Amino acid sequence: MPLKGLVKFFAIALIILSLFQLSFTWFVNKKDREIAGRVDKQMKQYPTPEVKYPGAKNLQVMYKDSLETIREAIQIREETKASNETVSWDPFWGKVNYQEAKGRELQLGLDLQGGMAVTMEVAMDGLVKSLSNYNKDVDFNKAIQLANQRKANSGADFINLFRDAYKEIKPSGRLAGFFAAGSDSKLDFNSSDEAVVSYLKSKSNDAFANTLNVINRRVDKFGLTQPGIYPDKENKTISIEMAGVKNPDKIKRILQTSANLEMWEVARLEEVYQQMQNADAAYQTGMVDTSKLKKDSPVVVTPANTNPVVAAGLTKKKKLSEVLKFASQNSNHIGSVSDADTVFFNEMMSSEAFQNAIPKEIRIVYGKKEMDIAGKDNPIYALKTYGENKAPIEGSMITRSVYNRDQFNKPYVSLDLNTTGKTKFAEMTKKLARTGAIAIVLDNLVYSAPNVNQEIADGSAQISGGFKDDSEAKELSDVLSTGRLDAPAKIVQDNIVGATLGEEAVKGGRNAFLFSFLVIFILMLVYYNTAGWVANIALILNLLFTVGVLSALGATLTAPGIAGLVLTIGMAVDTNVIIFERIKEELGKGKTYLAAVAEGYKKSLAPVLDAHFTTFLTAAILFYFGLGPIKGFATTQMLGIFLSLFCGILISRLITDWYTNKNRHLEYFTPIGRKIFKHAKYKFIEYRKVTYTISGIVLLLGVAAIFNGFDTGVEYAGGRSYTVQFENNVKAADLKKALTPVFGGKEPIIKSINNSSRLYDITTSFKIADVGEKSAVDSTVRYALFNGVKPYLGTAITEAAFAKGTGNIGIISSKKVEPSISDDLKSGAKKAAIYSILIIALYIFIRFRDWRYSLGTIIALLHDVLVTMAVFSFFKGIMPFPLELDQHFIAAILTVIGFSMNDTIIVFDRIRENAKLMKGESKATVINKSINDTLSRTVMTSLTVFLTILILFIFGGDVTRGFAFAMLVGVIVGTYSSIFVAAPILVDFAKNTPLGEADFVDHVHETTAAAEKAIR
Repeated sequence: MPLKGLVKFFAIALIILSLFQLSFTWFVNKKDREIAGRVDKQMKQYPTPEVKYPGAKNLQVMYKDSLETIREAIQIREETKASNETVSWDPFWGKVNYQEAKGRELQLGLDLQGGMAVTMEVAMDGLVKSLSNYNKDVDFNKAIQLANQRKANSGADFINLFRDAYKEIKPSGRLAGFFAAGSDSKLDFNSSDEAVVSYLKSKSNDAFANTLNVINRRVDKFGLTQPGIYPDKENKTISIEMAGVKNPDKIKRILQTSANLEMWEVARLEEVYQQMQNADAAYQTGMVDTSKLKKDSPVVVTPANTNPVVAAGLTKKKKLSEVLKFASQNSNHIGSVSDADTVFFNEMMSSEAFQNAIPKEIRIVYGKKEMDIAGKDNPIYALKTYGENKAPIEGSMITRSVYNRDQFNKPYVSLDLNTTGKTKFAEMTKKLARTGAIAIVLDNLVYSAPNVNQEIADGSAQISGGFKDDSEAKELSDVLSTGRLDAPAKIVQDNIVGATLGEEAVKGGRNAFLFSFLVIFILMLVYYNTAGWVANIALILNLLFTVGVLSALGATLTAPGIAGLVLTIGMAVDTNVIIFERIKEELGKGKTYLAAVAEGYKKSLAPVLDAHFTTFLTAAILFYFGLGPIKGFATTQMLGIFLSLFCGILISRLITDWYTNKNRHLEYFTPIGRKIFKHAKYKFIEYRKVTYTISGIVLLLGVAAIFNGFDTGVEYAGGRSYTVQFENNVKAADLKKALTPVFGGKEPIIKSINNSSRLYDITTSFKIADVGEKSAVDSTVRYALFNGVKPYLGTAITEAAFAKGTGNIGIISSKKVEPSISDDLKSGAKKAAIYSILIIALYIFIRFRDWRYSLGTIIALLHDVLVTMAVFSFFKGIMPFPLELDQHFIAAILTVIGFSMNDTIIVFDRIRENAKLMKGESKATVINKSINDTLSRTVMTSLTVFLTILILFIFGGDVTRGFAFAMLVGVIVGTYSSIFVAAPILVDFAKNTPLGEADFVDHVHETTAAAEKAIR
């Protein structure tokens, strides 16, 4: 074997690297157990809920929620204390502390340890408004609104949609007038619309780059270990994966905060009272427009803590005096509104009649709720804008932001301004000294409105009052210091996984992995005798290298990633199966052991490389088009394929040579192995008309499946999905009946998880298309869900405890996908499937230089895809588990394509080889012999993959069950299509054209002596 020393070197290096890298996981787990012991010891000082509040279920739930908060705080404190403790040692860097080791351990994805993933879309509408200096032109704003509506249902570029919409509304209008003044001379009032579009796209790229930088800095502040941030510049989206997060709602709020800080003069009640009354009178004479509740108001901003469910009861107007509790004289806020009345107040403020009646010099906004002394209502402020959209002082003027405590030990945030900010702040404070107040507004919410006692010339401002604790003040300081988002970024997809589900996924994945390994290990020994040990050692090293390299690269292991490892077990032995079957053939011809081994390895090289390369291609396409955990699956599969070549060809040959050098021979036959498929002479081609008929029926079923429809997962349909656990058993039909009314008459999709009557996935499209304030809409849907399932929770529980899944009762995971991102996902899935088939067909054409091979490949692959789709369409609702079209299904389809190609190429390679050896024989005879020659390999490979996928299906858990089922169907169909679809096409197309000649080395006339020399 050539380069034997180099192979040994790399093998030993990879073993050492993998074991060293995985040692960090062992040391971190050891320290984690130690920390958990400390936390448990400290928690013993608190009585259990049953002891604290005997017989009071409601108080027990609330107290349990408090205990979990305390535990989290203690856990964070103990982890912080242990961060600098030495846990390991690095030969290059010396001591490794706990914090460093956590960054180098094998990272588990959010679906294995809990956490959240979000996809954020950079909102171009906000950027366009900003660049126009918030122009109030009616046609301009209608064009933005129309572009937003169209963007919600397509993946088109917003700038182009905005241009087209404006042209529809005002065909003779020119866009330059809106942007020329603020374009730094890049545009003038005569610039063409195309020049404006080019300018806006350039600005959108800059805004996206800035947003990405700001998001990176904000995520860094969370202190997470290796969060994943994946920007998509073309679609203006940023995907973020954060495993192990403790407070998803807080993180979502921080990520979406634009940090648009403004300072305005405050208008007191006596200054605006009459105008407010006049506007109210105008509003009362108009009609209620409840559609306004679904739109962002340019006048008033809904607070995130509003309970929007009350909106369902809005049947008549209320007067201003009924919803706004007017403030006392000289107060800086003009009044306050209760949570229950915010929906009426928002409708009033958003109405066209009210907006037209209120002076343009006044802007009405909410204040931070905690500022209200009563602690119950939302304060309302009036700001003096003097008709300007841009504040005198903005966040771009901030140079530093820190939080501290004042003389009364209360937290506050201090700001330092740049030279321009200092000058303007001095002017404003001088004007308002002893007569007015300044409102400090962040994202249209007043955080504080202090009175001005004197001129402040040093450029230092302070935000105080309303902070519950230091963490809230620090959060604001961090947001301000990380920078302002030029274009607002909103979350269009989020997936929150509770730790409980993560533990179940780990357990299921571990069981599937261990059982698969054990079954394949035994099968190799039963079928290949002592040669099976070579395959098993190569398999063990393949798995060790895959996990070790993943850890070294900082990759994250997800539940689909574990599925990829399980699949790697089945496919990793394929290399050895191909080689061993070829060696057995050569031995069956009477050749010596050394000659058979040499020719077996040489003749197997081309088909092995072809098969692995096509599988790698499909995995690479899946990686490119997939998102989140699916990327983890593709990464694991690509790495496993590469390492299976190294282990299956080079390592196994190294072991074989080592064993042979000790004057011993490996046995490749067992009694079972000798009997199965011995002298197989099945006439496959003669049955091709029958198989053509079957394939025709399959084609019709595949087309019918499109009309019959599919169950689409929330990723492709858009909507919200909640995994809810109940204390007692409950029927899915009862849940659907209870939830339909609260979801606006839309029936939710209810699916049992793991056939449990206590654990359900509840999916709804209720309010998914609403374009209002997202956190408020999320709160609406969650509150509606709580009200619907409350009778079935089995215990007294608050909405807050339900939302957190306290005590594993309530929401333990959730996912949201907005229509715009679901369209992108569907488009990506279609492209992935089409590109996979076309690229593989092109590769086959180049490799075999015969269009019939490519045609056979395409028809066989389409056959496999259509069968799988037909099964998912016609068996939906029949199977005791969901059959959905989602990213996992696409992953399965592409994997099936790769697997089917793997098998087809082996058959095609043998056909070309036999065509050269069997000159004069009919095509049917050549193809029949080729299929029979490779039948043992085909069945063994299919069997090993089928068994591993079956084990994954049984033990892998609900996360991968749909994927595993699609793969099971695909393995069976792929094996069938390789034999009965792809090969027969070579007979019936271009009948007078030869089958082609092999383009690899001719070993037929090679002497035994030469072969023995080669193996040495």
